[in-house]
Amino acid sequence: MRRVYMDHSATTPVRAEVAEEMYKYIIDNFGNPTSLHSFGRQVRNAVEEARENVAASIGAKTNEIVFTSGGTESDNMAIHGVAHANKNKGNHIITSAVEHHAVINTVKALGKEGFTITIIPVDKHGVVDPDDVANAITEKTILVTIMHANNEVGTIQPIQEISKITREHGVIFHTDAVQSFGKIPVNVDDLGVDLLTISGHKIYAPKGIGALYIRKGTRWKQSLFHGGSQERLRRAGTENVAGIVALGKACRLATDDLESEARHISQLRDRLIEEVTSNISYVNITGHPTRRIPGHASFCFQYIEGESMLLSLDMKGIAASSGSACTSGSLEPSHVLLSMGIPHEVAHGSIRLTLGRDNTEEDIDYFMEVMQPIVERLRAMSPLDQETEFQMNSECEACKVSSSCRA
Repeated sequence: MRRVYMDHSATTPVRAEVAEEMYKYIIDNFGNPTSLHSFGRQVRNAVEEARENVAASIGAKTNEIVFTSGGTESDNMAIHGVAHANKNKGNHIITSAVEHHAVINTVKALGKEGFTITIIPVDKHGVVDPDDVANAITEKTILVTIMHANNEVGTIQPIQEISKITREHGVIFHTDAVQSFGKIPVNVDDLGVDLLTISGHKIYAPKGIGALYIRKGTRWKQSLFHGGSQERLRRAGTENVAGIVALGKACRLATDDLESEARHISQLRDRLIEEVTSNISYVNITGHPTRRIPGHASFCFQYIEGESMLLSLDMKGIAASSGSACTSGSLEPSHVLLSMGIPHEVAHGSIRLTLGRDNTEEDIDYFMEVMQPIVERLRAMSPLDQETEFQMNSECEACKVSSSCRA
């Protein structure tokens, strides 16, 4: 059976070059980077070289990079660190309704500690209006955290416009760039952010490694756990040397291959969207039609459960997802889709297809060959008679998000 992987926003395979580099620091170069002897110095040099690679890939200074266990830890460190370092100045934090759970749940947790939280809404494409951010800022605002690109619908947020607002008000700005880094240009000065999160397993490095950028001069303090003096006292614990080396290699490769890979997977994405929307009825693309990361296509198929589609695709060797991988075990529809105004019953039919560097035109052909009969079979089982009860009108705005429109 043919196997096709279309879930790169959940995780990516480790590149051979990355695995080879990582292997060197699992078997032969095994020293502790805090040790003073030659074994330790050797791996310390490798860690610092990786730090240089990560910093260069986002236009940062090497001393502004902190290695972590991944995106979730980096988000938590950024948000908790700013909140607790600046609580004498204020207690107000602003975020958006479509953030990853690593951000939204962290912010909500701070709300239970006495911080005031404002959650900015989004439009039907999942875009934050910078004016809403500006209007939400008060004299007590200490942090704005808005993701660069959404993991579920691929929408790219107007980070540069938002950062101009936060700078004018002297508010610290964090962005989760886990989904955008390695797919589109990410430069901390161009974006104007003070903190930025990246994750290794989204860019063909292994799981369990990530990094947090903290702009020099940002008021921040380590607040997750305590221990040794690693990472310049910013993140205690013996460094994951093999993971760090792998991340550095993956960042360098991602930077070198950015333009060609973005072009390749954008072409595949555009063809996938065209094939799906042209050949399957009662399907809506979710997210912004043009301001979306390369390789990301997400849809709502009306009258079908997303889980049924995923299981049917899996039986044919195709890996996809419904919403975020971190909540795939939940029966509730995506909070992102609901925040975009998509009705509950339509959001249940969501599916996310995210392409990577190894996907081909033949993968798109196979997906369509498999998907059309799956949709027909599942709809035939649906109790909804869409031809008589739910007449779809392509000119009707309500029909674009609602399966209950009778226009």
